[in-house]
Amino acid sequence: MSHLPVLAILVPLFAAASVLFFENRRFGVPVQRIVAWASLAAMLVVSVLLLIEASSGRIPVYLVGDWPARLGIALMVDRLSALMLLVGQLLAAACLLHACAGWDRRAPHFHAFFQFQLMGLNGAFLTGDAFNLFVFFEVLLIASYGLMLSGGRGERMRAGLHYVAFNVAASTLFLMALGLLYGLLGTLNMAEMAVRVAQAPPEDLVLIQSAAGLLLVVFCAKAALLPLYFWLPQTYTHAPAAVAALFAVMTKVGLYAVLRFGTLSFGAAGPLAGFAWPALLVLGGATLALAALGVLASRRLRSLAAYLVLGSAATLFIAFALATSGTIAAGLYYLVHSTFAGAALFLLADLIRRRRGSAGDRKDLVSALPGRMVPGVLFLFAAVSLAGLPPLSGFLGKLMLLEAVPAGATTAWVWALVLGSSFLMLVGLARAGTRLFWRVEPWPDAPPERMAAYTPLDAMPAVPSRPLETAATILLLGYGIALVVAAAPLLDYTRATAAQLQSPGDYVQQVRAAKPAMRQP
Repeated sequence: MSHLPVLAILVPLFAAASVLFFENRRFGVPVQRIVAWASLAAMLVVSVLLLIEASSGRIPVYLVGDWPARLGIALMVDRLSALMLLVGQLLAAACLLHACAGWDRRAPHFHAFFQFQLMGLNGAFLTGDAFNLFVFFEVLLIASYGLMLSGGRGERMRAGLHYVAFNVAASTLFLMALGLLYGLLGTLNMAEMAVRVAQAPPEDLVLIQSAAGLLLVVFCAKAALLPLYFWLPQTYTHAPAAVAALFAVMTKVGLYAVLRFGTLSFGAAGPLAGFAWPALLVLGGATLALAALGVLASRRLRSLAAYLVLGSAATLFIAFALATSGTIAAGLYYLVHSTFAGAALFLLADLIRRRRGSAGDRKDLVSALPGRMVPGVLFLFAAVSLAGLPPLSGFLGKLMLLEAVPAGATTAWVWALVLGSSFLMLVGLARAGTRLFWRVEPWPDAPPERMAAYTPLDAMPAVPSRPLETAATILLLGYGIALVVAAAPLLDYTRATAAQLQSPGDYVQQVRAAKPAMRQP
């Protein structure tokens, strides 16, 4: 039995413990960076190997402690979990590169929190047990609290405390739902749950459906679905740039859990199959409309980026809730694109903020922008990708989603909503680009408050050059270009992933057939 699945958890765990020994030492930060990069390189290798193994269609099962899957901790690697694992590591590489430009020196315990965050993300994608999903959720959330609040004050502390309180409440609800499911089914292994839900007596179905509904509320809260989205704009707007970019994958964890439970534990043949998809489709559409309006109303570039992340999550809810192989495959491609493009815009907003002095990244204030050529070109690529214009990956993702929408009563409004929201987001991005890069002097009839905020170019404070920050942004946008160049093999993979998710019986059979190594002949 291969030990690769557990290495994706153990490597960041030991790296997080190791970097703590070098804090407050003379050469502590350089050594911490070496450990962090070595850990990330190892996880990238593990992720690629697991992706190759999952591409064969097999579902390797790692039984921690050699306990049977229905009793112990099982790690499972299918196409979906392998894809999410690799996306997380690629995103982490760009975020770590940006942080190593200097922010990691100002944030206490940054590298330890960063590694614990990766450990939680990797574990959430690989676990085959609902309770251990809760455990890994808590690991990544606690680490995110530290990353959000490290070195913060003022608005960041206020937004961070709201973020903590909201997630503590959601975690409490998560634990209650798991307790109810265990009492009804006698197991929390996802594959075993699928079998027992299908065989549940009729008198237990209402309680099982209630527990499943509680789980979906928790996952939708993590993914910021309306009306549980209030925490996201403020949290992402005030988080440090590298942290906000890493948080771009956090909403995708909630979406991953919705897709996993919706197609596996409650999606197998049984009385609960697809019971929540219609509601999620409607709420996803409402969230998408709200996100488009938020993009138009945002005064700061980072707030605009936060609403774009919200819009991408809403689009994925629509794709997954339509519950066809075509929409799920298109959604998975769009998931990868939106993670990288949204994270790139957060890093780009930080580059612009540091160049504009007191005006920061506020697009409603007029200020000179020295050295605007590089951030201007990067913003153009990010805006085209996020708005869904050709020829970048956002266009491909939305085009495939619209083509895959099944014919019926929902076709017209899904098309209208996706295209209409894309147009509004394009307008919002165009207005931001015009005000940040084009209009760099106050117009004659500008209000006094805007005149007071204007800083002429020769009065701008000197901004130290940080090539690593620019390189991190270019890396994320480069991922998007790679998604276009390698669109064919990636789409083949996402179609195979969707087909695997639509056939949960094979998943259940392979997991239940896994035997402890000590009992095998």
